[in-house]
Amino acid sequence: MVNLLWVGMITIAIIFAGLNGNMEMITPIIFASAENAVSVVFGLISIMTFWLGIMKIIEKSGFIHIVIFLLKPLAYWLFPGIPRNHKAMNAMLMNMGANLLGMGNAATPFGIKAMEKLQTLNDKPDTATANMCTLLALNTSSLTLIPTTIIALRAATGALNPGDIIGTTIIATFTSSLTAIACDRIFRHYYSWKDKTRTPLPKTIKAAKRN
Repeated sequence: MVNLLWVGMITIAIIFAGLNGNMEMITPIIFASAENAVSVVFGLISIMTFWLGIMKIIEKSGFIHIVIFLLKPLAYWLFPGIPRNHKAMNAMLMNMGANLLGMGNAATPFGIKAMEKLQTLNDKPDTATANMCTLLALNTSSLTLIPTTIIALRAATGALNPGDIIGTTIIATFTSSLTAIACDRIFRHYYSWKDKTRTPLPKTIKAAKRN
């Protein structure tokens, strides 16, 4: 889908350039943009290396386990029905902790592992469970304390204070996480109520429908 969007935008840009008589500008802009992209990527290497090193220290020092310990009460409330010592719960806690510390590269494998373990508790393998939906919503809107990737991008593009977005990032991700959790609770209660109020068909009607 993303590839189609990019192809569509490029095609529209070329068409508009042709209609406005600016076709000769397309080639220089393409090469200039490619040169800028390479410069940004090289600028990211040192910054990302630094932040990934910091995150590795946090992981190896055991600080992430402290964060996970603090997240346990929230996880138990967010994912009801999952045994506390189940492998799915452990993977989800690692995913939440990694996202909280801005360790996106580490969070993704834990999220995939959590989904695999949640599937083992799924009575309907072709339908996502409520806990799966909660994990997806929380992972997408995750609260982030240190936005390492954005800080690196800002530094690579010449921002004077790359880290001055930490405060606004915390506010934005806190708001998105709160919204995701609120919507998740609303939909959980709605579908739970819907299932309870659904009247089962009498056996005679079921038999007639099968025939």
